[in-house]
Amino acid sequence: MGSRSKQIDAYINKAQDFAKPILAHFRDVVHKACPDVEEKMKWSFPHFDYKGQMMCSMASFKQHCAIGFWKAALIDTKLVEKAKTEEAMGHMGKVTSLKDLPSDKILTGWIKAAMKLNDAGIVVAKPKPSAAAKKEMATPKELAAALAKNKKAKAVFDKASYSFKKEYILWVEDAKSAETKNKRIATAVEWISEGKGRNWKYERK
Repeated sequence: MGSRSKQIDAYINKAQDFAKPILAHFRDVVHKACPDVEEKMKWSFPHFDYKGQMMCSMASFKQHCAIGFWKAALIDTKLVEKAKTEEAMGHMGKVTSLKDLPSDKILTGWIKAAMKLNDAGIVVAKPKPSAAAKKEMATPKELAAALAKNKKAKAVFDKASYSFKKEYILWVEDAKSAETKNKRIATAVEWISEGKGRNWKYERK
């Protein structure tokens, strides 16, 4: 049976109040549809894997949540079409309440379809971040200001990959107080100037 990650428990607990029921509900639907699901944190937001492959994910932002399916194009073309018309990462647009989510029956159908693809061992290439996803990752003004004061850090950050920037941006945005945010920004600038990723301590050498 699939287990629930304490990291994802913490992620939901730290989310905005409007987001908590959305994240908790989607998580419950995933577990009900796929009892053997594996929960993992990747790129600083929750993912749900099945048989060693990614299946779907959820993320919380300041004013909305995003739900995505790794093999969306093979599950339902409507998911991809929906994503193209929205300025949000994921495949369901900007989810701001439970009413914005499809019915449990539809969600379960998509999850079951994703499971079948993983059962069959079908692999898809890692998609490039969409323009909408990149827009989500706008650098917080406080971090941008701090980077502007450190030429070396700014140069590294400007040339860094999307995932490199995303890790730091989410870390700064997740701060619950101005004091914590300032400490994280100071640390971020120091690490970035040294060319270190947000999770450099855990990277394989």
